[in-house]
Amino acid sequence: MNAYRNLNEKEIQILTSQNCSAESWDSIKVKEGFDAHKVVNTKFTGTIKLGNFNNCYCLEGGLKRESGIYNAKIHNCTIGDDVYIGDIRNYIANYQIGNNTYIENIDLLVVTKKSSFGNGTLVATLNEGGGREVPICDILSAHTAYMMSLYRHSKTLIGNIHKLIEKYCDSVTSEVGIIGNNVIIKNCGTIKNVKIGDNASLESASELVNGSINSNASAPVFIGTKVIAKDFIISSGSEITEGAMIDRCFVGQACQIGKQYSATDTLFFCNCQGFHGESASIFAGPFTVSHHKSSLLIAGMFSFLNAGSGSNQSNHMYKLGPIHQGIVERGSKTTSDSYILWPAKIGAFTLIMGRHTDHPDTTNLPFSYLIEHDNESRLVPGANLRSVGTIRDAQKWPKRDKRTDPNKLDQINFNLLSPYTIQKMVEGINILKSLQKIAGFDCEKYYYHNTVIKISSLKKGMQLYSMGITKFLGNSIIKRLENTRFKSIEEIRERLKPDTEYGLGEWVDMAGLILPKRIVEELILNIKNEKYNSLDELNTQYAQIQNSYYKLEWTWAIKQIEISLDKTIDEITIEDIIKLVNDWKKAVIDLDNILYEDAKKEFTLTVQTGFGADGDDEEKQKDFENVRGVFNSNPFVLEVKDHILRKEALGNELIERIKDI
Repeated sequence: MNAYRNLNEKEIQILTSQNCSAESWDSIKVKEGFDAHKVVNTKFTGTIKLGNFNNCYCLEGGLKRESGIYNAKIHNCTIGDDVYIGDIRNYIANYQIGNNTYIENIDLLVVTKKSSFGNGTLVATLNEGGGREVPICDILSAHTAYMMSLYRHSKTLIGNIHKLIEKYCDSVTSEVGIIGNNVIIKNCGTIKNVKIGDNASLESASELVNGSINSNASAPVFIGTKVIAKDFIISSGSEITEGAMIDRCFVGQACQIGKQYSATDTLFFCNCQGFHGESASIFAGPFTVSHHKSSLLIAGMFSFLNAGSGSNQSNHMYKLGPIHQGIVERGSKTTSDSYILWPAKIGAFTLIMGRHTDHPDTTNLPFSYLIEHDNESRLVPGANLRSVGTIRDAQKWPKRDKRTDPNKLDQINFNLLSPYTIQKMVEGINILKSLQKIAGFDCEKYYYHNTVIKISSLKKGMQLYSMGITKFLGNSIIKRLENTRFKSIEEIRERLKPDTEYGLGEWVDMAGLILPKRIVEELILNIKNEKYNSLDELNTQYAQIQNSYYKLEWTWAIKQIEISLDKTIDEITIEDIIKLVNDWKKAVIDLDNILYEDAKKEFTLTVQTGFGADGDDEEKQKDFENVRGVFNSNPFVLEVKDHILRKEALGNELIERIKDI
């Protein structure tokens, strides 16, 4: 890096002739090669360091700008090489500005005091009445926030995480703000106490106060027109645009917030999207999506959610204030105009339709439909296992992971079937059997946690859960035994033994990270005992847990296989494995055929209503086919057919490989 020197007399003369002034020319330092001709109509105060200005910027439409400083007031700043600063209506103060950065036509860019730039801001997530506040910071993960918001019963845990966050906040606290390299800031209003990372683009933002924009070259951040943001952290790869308003918010990696969306006291983790609607005091786990006007997400925890238009929740029963909260577990959907009165807890991958005011708890009946019928909350267990939409969602989430930053803050498990969901199916079957036993096998309706289950739905739910469990266990054993030529049953039994005991017992979904509860408990104990010296160490631990998922999953799966066979690993036979594989093939094929039939509904005559508006039935069908395609050539339908063939071949291959042992 070139050393700085004082201005010489000739440079001072040039600057003066170009209407520049300074409190003291001795307070201005420049690099060797500095060209004074590139600084025009500028007033300097405080301590200033200037780089070289050799670059030329080519703007949209072909207009060119030579790097330098034009029409500005600069106070206590270090300005890097090849920077363009022009037409600053008020002033720039107390910033270190990186190389190749472009700043034009802004009102104010200032650090007013010693600042942590949004780090340490308390966000009243999940409960609007308070009590679950999470202090946000640049490297906050969904999993740390999960513990901070839900594990309030452990003061030592919360206190020690606070210490780690405070330690990080202290490390970034400064009286000087940083604007990175290759940043664009133009046509903006007030930017006050904001730290801006490399390659960020800020265009026509109205007001940004007390925050960090953690952009980098791998994952730039874009802040667009009329955005107002206060007390915030915006993570790499995110976009905040089109008049969005965020106040006391953490925006995770690769999120999109725009189209006048309003968010207060909200934690958005990776790949969330918020357009048109509103959020208040929500924990938006990964892939929480709300695209529609009149949609309000409030005082809830969500992940992998698709919120329909007009979705709403209530956390206020006009007694002790807005103190109620709810949890909608991963993968759920709310239909248009759906409503939930908190408190409530909705099981994973549930479709929510209509109004629900009786505080349902369906956590152990996942993949269900929760439907309003005759002012009751009607539950259809397992119905979403036969929905083509559920499978489509599971396929699209990995493809829609827009994170390009190599340092990923959130560890995401995309699996539809995992010990977390399968344990719920196992428990779901037990619950449904218990309801039958208690209320009678011929009862028309069963009541469970403020929901109503019809007898036909109960029986079908047990069947679907059983198919899901069989599919998961078959997937696991086939994966475990793949690509190996076994010579004896002893070799197979040895391969079936788990690699670790940590996968046994209950599993949890810690905001995207699926793991055994035993590991969560150990993690908490380590935090209490101050084993981790930084949030980075804690984030590394989450990544290690994620990387060991399939070993942990197998430990859980083989235990379930032992239970289902009523045998230990040392007693399992070739015949047992072949039966498991054949049962698996049947479950996979039956479920795929159900999905096939569900997909076919999207091509019926009823669905074609509105096509070929001015023609006869033949023109209607042709119009429909030209827009929607033909059923048998639909990509998803073809994938279902191919999936049946591939899975059948996979099962047959394993059977052929072991049947003669």
